[in-house]
Amino acid sequence: MDFSGEYTTFKREELMQKVQMHMSERRFKHVLGVEETAIALAAKYGASEEKASIAALTHDYAKERPNEEFEMIILRDGYDQDLLNYGNAIWHGLVGASMVQRELGINDEEILEAIRLHTTGGAKMSLLDKIIYVADYIEPGRDFPGVKEARELALVDLDEAVAYETKHTLQHLIEKEQKIYPKTIETYNYWVVGKAAQINP
Repeated sequence: MDFSGEYTTFKREELMQKVQMHMSERRFKHVLGVEETAIALAAKYGASEEKASIAALTHDYAKERPNEEFEMIILRDGYDQDLLNYGNAIWHGLVGASMVQRELGINDEEILEAIRLHTTGGAKMSLLDKIIYVADYIEPGRDFPGVKEARELALVDLDEAVAYETKHTLQHLIEKEQKIYPKTIETYNYWVVGKAAQINP
């Protein structure tokens, strides 16, 4: 796919190179898997395939940056200080989007929001947000109990795929006794509990 120039000044190959410079080979392979999945989902559900490609290629741009860099940006740029109580799993999306904007010159708000929400989700999610959130979970390199069901759901009902992923991610975090970011709870309350209540009032 060639980019139109509307959302990034880089050609796809150039953007891939910029991203690849900041991550391990394993992480980059994951990124390409997410891109492949995101483009397929965008084609199926009528989203911009170009935006899906750019958001997917850049969603983990900051994933392997040192914690000190994130902490400095959180303190410097006016983020909620509570963010400091979390780690890279949250930071690389929320704070990583600002690195993508600053370092790669990508200013499209829909793309940046999809990067911000790709690990936590949110109660309000655009079609692109949902595509990147789900594509990150089901890309071909993923192998965990339930991923087959998640892939099948994604091809039938994207909202159901969002709910499935959110529920299973939360279960995983609880089993591991990990701190849960409030946005993840918000996502669960809306997409899992709220949707269920609509079906079974």
